[in-house]
Amino acid sequence: MITKEKTAELAAKFGGEAKNTGLPQVQVAIMTERIANLTSHFGDHKADHHSKRGLMKLIGRRRRLLRYIASKDEAQYKELIQTLGLRK
Repeated sequence: MITKEKTAELAAKFGGEAKNTGLPQVQVAIMTERIANLTSHFGDHKADHHSKRGLMKLIGRRRRLLRYIASKDEAQYKELIQTLGLRK
């Protein structure tokens, strides 16, 4: 679970101010944090299939947002990928 403080921190880092959570870059950063939390959750709860479905939906949503960012601004996309450490 992501706290309000962590969300505000990510928004400030990727969007300029703490309340700017609507930008696609901020949304991708928040989704990445949620995906990391869910992935660590599955270390303890291997049979949690309902949450795995939610994880897969979240990954797909992030993929679509990344595709949108790449279509609008390639340089910003590459910077975001590098900052979040998504692809190598």
